[in-house]
Amino acid sequence: MKKIVVIGATGTLGQAVSKELKARHEVIEVGATRGPHRVDSTDPASIERLFREIGKVDGVVTTTGKLHFGPLPEMTIEQFWVGLRDKLMGQINVVLAAQSYLNDGGSFTLTSGIVADEPIREGANATTVNLALEGFVRGAAIELPRGIRINLVSPTVLTESIEAYGPYFRGFEPVTAQRAALAYLRSVEGAQTGRVYRVGY
Repeated sequence: MKKIVVIGATGTLGQAVSKELKARHEVIEVGATRGPHRVDSTDPASIERLFREIGKVDGVVTTTGKLHFGPLPEMTIEQFWVGLRDKLMGQINVVLAAQSYLNDGGSFTLTSGIVADEPIREGANATTVNLALEGFVRGAAIELPRGIRINLVSPTVLTESIEAYGPYFRGFEPVTAQRAALAYLRSVEGAQTGRVYRVGY
């Protein structure tokens, strides 16, 4: 049994990932505003406090990150920073701050999304952030010490989120959060590193 931290555990995807992992592991669920453990992943000091409290772990999963959707001709620099600050640097901050709390042979699993490969209208911020996350994972995989692995899960739009995001994803076949969660199991329990697990496309 491994000790796994799921950051974003109160969200749709995070709940599904936690449920799958709990079958065989001790899962510490972390939310942004809810739950016994909370963290602001855009604040390195908040991440440091969280891991000092939790201690050593075998795996860290992040299913967090805000993005800005909107027409590029009208997008402000500050709006573009939303995705860079939150989804991109939020997850990178976790890796940088938590690596010393990971046991030998532990793993990080980050989250991007289908628009890395399939750009959509009003999604320039999301495409940029998701591809940057893939680049970070590939670069970090060859440098992380002590056998620590890092992978990325890139799901298509979730069935549970289609009501909110459906207009952006006409013609895309959604997958359930439970199906997407299986890719996180592959990352946590497998042996690969530097991989992008695409789900539903």
